[in-house]
Amino acid sequence: MTTWFRTYCEDDDLWLYFEADDAGWAARQVEVRGQDSRPVTAASLEEMLHLRDHADLAAMRRYEQQYGLLAEGPMDGWQGQPRAAEITAEEFEWVWAEARRALDDS
Repeated sequence: MTTWFRTYCEDDDLWLYFEADDAGWAARQVEVRGQDSRPVTAASLEEMLHLRDHADLAAMRRYEQQYGLLAEGPMDGWQGQPRAAEITAEEFEWVWAEARRALDDS
């Protein structure tokens, strides 16, 4: 079952939003700076796999520079993170769209 949640990384002042797949791995991830609400990451596993399989290393690097990296590994234990909360798919989609719009413009 897909789950959507957010956590807060106090050390980096980042809000982290995740869409986790049935196995608990990140399918999409958004990171937003707390200080100015500026998105710094909006990465998708599906997009990264497509580039890996159909593009070259330079295309992968451009993607990572524009959209950042996706967390690796299962998202187990997120409930114990600071300010963790499950969110709705609609909330995630709004954050995702806003982050992508901002990163596409940069």
